Amino acid sequence: MQAEVKWIEDFKFLGLSQSGHTIVMDGNGGESAPSPMEMVLMAAGGCSSVDVVDGLKKQGQQVSACSAKLTTERRDSAPRLFTKVNIHFEISGQGLDTDIIEKVTADSLQKYCSVCLMLGSGVEMTHSWEVI
Repeated sequence: MQAEVKWIEDFKFLGLSQSGHTIVMDGNGGESAPSPMEMVLMAAGGCSSVDVVDGLKKQGQQVSACSAKLTTERRDSAPRLFTKVNIHFEISGQGLDTDIIEKVTADSLQKYCSVCLMLGSGVEMTHSWEVI
């Protein structure tokens, strides 16, 4: 996998993915676009959500919606690394089995989500969930 990031102006940068997609990032606290750290956080939520929805479907669950809400704590001084990340999944569907939800959400953070596993070596990664 490859990517390229080009400086546009001020603290704005254009990310170019190998798959041909682009996204603007704003290193000025997210004034005009997501900041790079917000992008990391959204990547963790997206990656883990794919695992959760896929895992639920593979287990025969009739999931109709899944939302991942992420909260963090960061160091106060540079480098302002995440020290804690919680992913709270809100899941809807018909006849959902809470034991399966618990296993699938935990497995995402502990076994399958590439982004969370990379973060997990230096960040306390936790999860929670609820059926809506």
